[in-house]
Amino acid sequence: MRGAMPVLALFVAAAQAEDWPMFRGNPALTGVSPGQLPAKPTLLWSYKTQGAVKSSPAVVGQRAFVGSDDGHLHALELATGKKVWSSKTDGPVESPPLVLDGKVFFGSGDGWLYALEAATGRALWKYETGDKILGAPNWFVADSMGTNAIPRASSKVNSAPTEVGGYRTNILIGSYDFKLHCVDAATGKSNWVYESGNYINGSPAVSAGRTIFGGCDAILHVISLADGKQVKEVEAGAYIAASVALDGARAYFGHYENEFLCVDLDAGTNVWKFRDRNFPYFSSPALTKDRVLVGGRDKFLHCLDRASGKRVWSFATRGKVDSSPVVCGDKVIVGSDDGRLYLVSLNEGKELWSYEIGQPVGSSPAVADGKIVVGSDDGSVYCFGAK
Repeated sequence: MRGAMPVLALFVAAAQAEDWPMFRGNPALTGVSPGQLPAKPTLLWSYKTQGAVKSSPAVVGQRAFVGSDDGHLHALELATGKKVWSSKTDGPVESPPLVLDGKVFFGSGDGWLYALEAATGRALWKYETGDKILGAPNWFVADSMGTNAIPRASSKVNSAPTEVGGYRTNILIGSYDFKLHCVDAATGKSNWVYESGNYINGSPAVSAGRTIFGGCDAILHVISLADGKQVKEVEAGAYIAASVALDGARAYFGHYENEFLCVDLDAGTNVWKFRDRNFPYFSSPALTKDRVLVGGRDKFLHCLDRASGKRVWSFATRGKVDSSPVVCGDKVIVGSDDGRLYLVSLNEGKELWSYEIGQPVGSSPAVADGKIVVGSDDGSVYCFGAK
């Protein structure tokens, strides 16, 4: 496992350069996209669903994949916004999809994890949990004995199978049944189940043979990918609604009692805490080499110094910010419940551009190929980019 971290870093960079295959862009959930965005993006298209779009999109192979409260997962042409296919479930689809190895994985409010063929939407398998699934799936690769978890690339719509050279892809998903499920990506069969003490709302982050997640039991769980056994637990102080972002042995997350924390996973201790006003955090953070970006229900997008947790700047919106920000070059993209999508300067926290949708934007943006794709409570998916 000592060599896994550099390989993971290389894979993450390679995957992001082409696509946005999952919530927050990569298994460590860092929320950073390479490339550049236009200074003043233009609305290229919008696509109307029959329910609020709280799901965050994935973008792979010139297609956008996104769930809707209309109970469907929708696959759209990235260039035009035209529907390629849609697949129905028996509940709202707020879980952001994961696109990997020619398959799309996502959860539904009906309590099932689904695997579809990305090219056609054909059902491959589904796996039942005990309650609704709101968070996004994540993934890792292990050998046939379930040990030596390693990263492996391919997020293409049409690509390699989920078993190569004795290594098998596994899917992680949290559920309101209090459990984290590890499922074989090829078959939908359970590998292991880890039970926490309350609802799991966010996506589990993956790094260095471990998965880390917080839940409504107010505990940060550190779990071995090999066997699903607990490595460590860290008291968070309040329940955690969002996902954790990882860099090395440090985890970054906010919780319901109005604090944002940096935790040393090896030591099991807090490195720093940020507290502004008495509003909780439902947004997942983005990590650059020296900054942390996170939205708050105090109606601000906060930029913090990664080393100290001190405020660098705060950007005010007119509604709570549950949308998780994405960093692309020198810009930050985030939605707000004030009905706007914002482009903000990473250096100074100044507004560069905004677009008024009119209904809350709690969906987190996907950024790929110079385009921004995001959903809104008005039931539409929007794509912005250069003319």
